Amino acid sequence: MAKKILQVVETAYRATLEEQDDTVVWITHAMKGSGGDLHLLLRGNAVNYACKGQDASGLAFGEKKQTQPPRIADDVAGLIGKGVEVYIVEEDIAERGLERGDLISGLKPVERAGLPKLFASYDQVWHW
Repeated sequence: MAKKILQVVETAYRATLEEQDDTVVWITHAMKGSGGDLHLLLRGNAVNYACKGQDASGLAFGEKKQTQPPRIADDVAGLIGKGVEVYIVEEDIAERGLERGDLISGLKPVERAGLPKLFASYDQVWHW
């Protein structure tokens, strides 16, 4: 029987300059596609992953242009489309001045005080 796993992403935009995707979001897609029972919690600066309208095109370092900019909000929306539950910490959204209308749809808001209960509902919690 597959373990029910919650992946917690707190550090945002890790490896997105070298690659096109956040590695945790990418591996969640891959493992879900292979039958894994994985879900995602965005907290801290990673709540920005759920912001609509991000555009990193045009990013360049000298003559080196990033030709495959990250589209992390689209990647997160794709997870939701695959049936992955994506939780987001409400207080972290507010602390960054974000409104619900700024975010993609399908997210499951959770208060910080509710995190222990959420964690307890999973067999494993992986914090990145």
